[in-house]
Amino acid sequence: MKLYDTAHKSYIEFLPKQNINMYVCGITPYDSAHLGHIFTFMTYDLLQRRLEDRGSTVQMVRNITDVDEPIYAKATQLGIHYKELASDETESFQATLRALNFRESYAEPKASEYIDEMAEAVKTLMDKGFAYHVDGDIYYDVSKFPDFGKFSGFNHRLQLAFMRERGGDPDRAGKRNPLDFLLWKGVSDPHDPAQWNTVVGNGRPGWHIECTVMSEKTLGIPFDLHGGGT
Repeated sequence: MKLYDTAHKSYIEFLPKQNINMYVCGITPYDSAHLGHIFTFMTYDLLQRRLEDRGSTVQMVRNITDVDEPIYAKATQLGIHYKELASDETESFQATLRALNFRESYAEPKASEYIDEMAEAVKTLMDKGFAYHVDGDIYYDVSKFPDFGKFSGFNHRLQLAFMRERGGDPDRAGKRNPLDFLLWKGVSDPHDPAQWNTVVGNGRPGWHIECTVMSEKTLGIPFDLHGGGT
């Protein structure tokens, strides 16, 4: 079997092995799943079936990002609690996958179930000098990782464009580098419904750290295949 590998920008031979661990980026449940979602998950469902057909046991983890800013914005717009919105859309998504006869996932972790672990990961990055504060928030310092951006192959201009398009804040004042990304959002508003008291203060994780923690906790590191959401 040959798979297109993003880092190599080419097809590489994926050698057979008995046990294969695969992590697939899941949905942010703030609205109904659409054809783009289904195409993504059908791709990895087909891959899982082919690997099983070759005799492998596949542990496929597909997360639910139920802690993220679009959920709070949509819930406010609808006048409901964000947990209700996330729960309803998650159930709808799961029903759709069952109706399409997709393989069940080995695990389907929710970001809300790993808040303490995410906060601990952020604290570790802070302690090691890989992260810093900006007005109560915590950002990852990309200058501390020389190979940042190498995997995608995007130049600096494209990285900035994608960051703006996908919820980033390259123009925020106080950041050391426009590409530094949010690890932890500090929350001081007592009426904000999405906040937790943790080792890095009161607030909630940025979505970049969420899959890092959920994949490690459910599959361990390293794992064999990582499926993106585009």
